[in-house]
Amino acid sequence: MSESLFIIALLLFFVIAALYSSIGHAGASGYLAIMALLSFTPESIKPTSLILNIVVAAIASYKFIKEGYFDKRIFLSFILFSLPAAFIGGYITVSSLYFKVLAGLFLIVSSILIVLKKKTDGPVDKHSERSLVLTGIIGVTIGFISGIIGVGGGIFLTPVLIMMNWTTVKKASGISALFILCNSISGLLGHLSSLPKIDSNIAYWVIAVALGGALGSYFGTKKFNNRIIIWCLFLVLLSAGLKFILVDAFK
Repeated sequence: MSESLFIIALLLFFVIAALYSSIGHAGASGYLAIMALLSFTPESIKPTSLILNIVVAAIASYKFIKEGYFDKRIFLSFILFSLPAAFIGGYITVSSLYFKVLAGLFLIVSSILIVLKKKTDGPVDKHSERSLVLTGIIGVTIGFISGIIGVGGGIFLTPVLIMMNWTTVKKASGISALFILCNSISGLLGHLSSLPKIDSNIAYWVIAVALGGALGSYFGTKKFNNRIIIWCLFLVLLSAGLKFILVDAFK
């Protein structure tokens, strides 16, 4: 990697971490987008995304839970099923072509879901019940997909929590942050069990996202207008997803 690309990557990792942590996410879809746009090697993308996810999700979890934006029952109802599935998904290594197509589709879907997060911001339905079967299916599905691609799954869980009116937006952010942290650790352990290889610049990327995550999660727990952030992330995710599928996958 050239010096100019290294600096660009460093700055982009910082910005993505700050933007995502402000809405209770760790930024895996953003990191995937950056690495797609800067043409990182496919084998380095998954572990890098998971490691950076762990750093930012840990910071965001602490900030949101400290402020009281968390629901232990909802969290446990999903994570107990998601953890083993994330490990299995992390252990599986798919070909470069399939990874790029899967990651591209994930980014495109994520761009839509992140917009829906704002569109579905409504009152909590205190009488809405969560069946164990339903949360189990959702947890396993999110965990497995997250492990294969190298994300924490918060981009899927948050819209589900909000669209089903199971909790408030702020609490959904806190739940998703810890969900992402646990899933990312499980997925990384699964990946390292089958392919123990990590990007040589990972220490620099970690510093960048740690600083960005601390900044973003601080403002995210306060009164913070997320509308512009949401649409910026939408454009980044959509363009990177299209690049993965239309350009990178067929090189």
